[in-house]
Amino acid sequence: MEGTLLHPGFFLLAPLAIASFCFMVGVGSSDRFIDWPYLWLLFRNISPYFWAVMGVALCVGTSILGAAWGIFVTGSSLVGAAIRVPRITSKNLISIIFCEAVAIYGVIVAIILQTKLENITRKQGLFTKGNMAAGYAIFGAGLTCGFSNLVCGMCVGIVGSSCALSDAQNSTLFVKILVVEIFGSALGLFGVIVGIIMAGSQGFARVA
Repeated sequence: MEGTLLHPGFFLLAPLAIASFCFMVGVGSSDRFIDWPYLWLLFRNISPYFWAVMGVALCVGTSILGAAWGIFVTGSSLVGAAIRVPRITSKNLISIIFCEAVAIYGVIVAIILQTKLENITRKQGLFTKGNMAAGYAIFGAGLTCGFSNLVCGMCVGIVGSSCALSDAQNSTLFVKILVVEIFGSALGLFGVIVGIIMAGSQGFARVA
């Protein structure tokens, strides 16, 4: 239990969960503990442009977070091991490049999704189904790409750290662990491909 409370994820998720619960209880009718119809009304009236922009932000933000995490883990191990074995520095820089590629994936997909954003208006107080679908699709594409790149960056960073430490002890292990790192880096490409496919046929249409 003590280890769970000290985990960094707890300090991130606990405030979000508490804030979400307080919001659900605080809005709507005072006669109901949680006014689900009112929450559904709020959800239906959220602009699809908001969902699309949120998807773009999550795509680039979480991708950069994953890349930074991977570079932090790999770089710290590489610099520490290079003090004793300087020869590993040049070869293991490829692990840093793999981590940086994760951020580039997110930026590329975010640019593609950004080109689909247009200013839209309501028709008779409501958004069209096509615009709602486009907003949800772009949000889902950004979420898919962003979180896959986040996990990919963590994976490449941990494997790259192990690669640097192993190479410091035995240089013959470098190529073998590099193969594992390449497959780990490919995980981010899956999210990029799926994200582009999800948002490929979607787009906002202006209401006349």
